[in-house]
Amino acid sequence: MTSLLVKPSARYGTVIDITPENAEWSFVGFKVVKLKAQETHEFETNDREFCLVPITGTFDAQLSDSRFDAVGGRENLFDQELTEHLYVPEQETVKLTALDELELALCSAPGGSSLPARRIKKSDQTQSARGQGSNTRYIQDILPETQPAHSLLVVEVFTPAGHWSSYPPHKHCVDNIPIESALEETYYHRVNPPQGFAFQRVYTDDRSIDETMAVENGDCVKVPEGYHPVGAAHGYDNYYLNVMAGPKRVWHFKNDPEHEWMIK
Repeated sequence: MTSLLVKPSARYGTVIDITPENAEWSFVGFKVVKLKAQETHEFETNDREFCLVPITGTFDAQLSDSRFDAVGGRENLFDQELTEHLYVPEQETVKLTALDELELALCSAPGGSSLPARRIKKSDQTQSARGQGSNTRYIQDILPETQPAHSLLVVEVFTPAGHWSSYPPHKHCVDNIPIESALEETYYHRVNPPQGFAFQRVYTDDRSIDETMAVENGDCVKVPEGYHPVGAAHGYDNYYLNVMAGPKRVWHFKNDPEHEWMIK
């Protein structure tokens, strides 16, 4: 198995668990928890901020001094409907209770802004289309740089069957703003129908990293650096949840110059 491809380890409970330590990087943490109705999950945020993304399902959240009821509510992911999320700052105690079958992503990065916990409402998010032709994909911004956070950037992307995404290949691994910013990234993939697959390649200019992965439903890909395009196979829609973080909370990307001709 490639070192950049992370497979789910179980059907329920914690199924994906990427930390800065096991990823051998500095910023992004990403966990997926699957719970049945009335099951709970508890954790401490410590010095990290979190964005809790219910892929599908609904949860209640009890924090140290506040409570948020019925966060989420999305039933069918591939209807491309917005759902609610929860921002949780550092130094919080969190108890989550699933109200129904819940697939929850816990996106994290270093905190430090002392922001309050808040519900990320549907009205706080934007939807847009990007690209043309078979490069068209649909973006749902959950926690972009225009919304308050210390390090985290979180976005959902829906790529129709047979289309390409994160394409032309681009990278964001050099601190050279405004040309490029340095951001680690994870891609959590879902596929519809679920027996399908997509492809993702991660490569650097010098090819010190060059891995092409067959990505199945529920897989996660780590992108420590380099270009990282995604191709959705014919007949299978692809969803991915992106989590990015780095030393500066701005997203500036650089296209692979070998392929940039197609957008000029």
